[in-house]
Amino acid sequence: MLKPEAGAIASVAPSSARTQCSIPALRKKRSNLTAQVIFGQLDLIATLAARVLLPRPVSLNAFFFQPIGADVRRQIIIFYNSTLNLIVMKIKTRLVLFAWLLFTAANVFSQDTNFYIFLCFGQSNMEGFPGVEEQDRIVDNRFQVMAAVDFPNMVRNVGAWYAAVPPLCRNSTGLCPADYFGRTLVANLPANIKVGIVNVSVAGCKIELFDKTSYQSYASTAPSWMTGIISAYNGNPYGRLVEMGNLAQKDGVIKGILLHQGESNTNDKDWPLKVKTIYDNLIKDLKLKSGDAPLLAGELVNADQHGACASMNAIINELPKTIPNSYVISSKGCASRPDHLHFNAAGYREIGRRYGLKMLSLLGFSVYNPQ
Repeated sequence: MLKPEAGAIASVAPSSARTQCSIPALRKKRSNLTAQVIFGQLDLIATLAARVLLPRPVSLNAFFFQPIGADVRRQIIIFYNSTLNLIVMKIKTRLVLFAWLLFTAANVFSQDTNFYIFLCFGQSNMEGFPGVEEQDRIVDNRFQVMAAVDFPNMVRNVGAWYAAVPPLCRNSTGLCPADYFGRTLVANLPANIKVGIVNVSVAGCKIELFDKTSYQSYASTAPSWMTGIISAYNGNPYGRLVEMGNLAQKDGVIKGILLHQGESNTNDKDWPLKVKTIYDNLIKDLKLKSGDAPLLAGELVNADQHGACASMNAIINELPKTIPNSYVISSKGCASRPDHLHFNAAGYREIGRRYGLKMLSLLGFSVYNPQ
């Protein structure tokens, strides 16, 4: 049984999230500059190496032990230069290949295998209902979030990692299942393992918004308040999720995908198949193996809370029959707001904890239940 080390938890106010761990533009610029420095020297190195292998005679007369004519001299020089160029090209080709292998290896080895990344998507409950309580601002620094959009009020830039102080989705959102999912993980994982969240969610959307082949058709009919959210993801939430997922994989390893969606697809019996299409696309586009990236899908506000869309839970529970490596997280007993659509803060903490406990078991770790 693993418990967090003493002193591992620190209170982090939103303003402290100003310190960012990485910025994609700077990282790309630094990477490109390194490549230019490496590859820019190859011509010089190859030419010098070729001249060592094929030194030019100081005197052609001395080389042939007798005077030679201008035509013969010219032909010899042409032959020498062409031979030299051929050697230069062969050496350069090998150097380019070697440099590319080194450069690729350097990028691969920069990935931290002890940084567990989880992708989150869905609608308003995965966004998080606005409002964050003071107790929720206490977060372990091993729990990080990659901003999928700019957070002007919190000075977060898209594509950079920050301490996972809520909100995790966008500036105007609130506490969500991912918050206490991540907290549960870091409370039970070894101290050398970090957890990172990428959250791309859109309030009120149908699952069709994340289908990369049909999202444009759906988005074109969305109400204006929703199109504003969609535009924050450059008009393509699925594309942004993949973009951020690829970026996150440079720093860590994607270990799973979290989904909370279905209110807008209530009683849609094709929902499991639609989710499978999206899941399969994510696995392919992020070059993952489905066995290494389980999908956790949470139930909607439960019937015991008089959930307005509780009938959808029966369909959500069919998901493992369609996606073998998927698991449903029960919402039974998770408190809701008066609208019976959204969880309240206590409900988010509890369902998030359940997501975390399930993922810990899938990762093969013993569980300590934080209350």
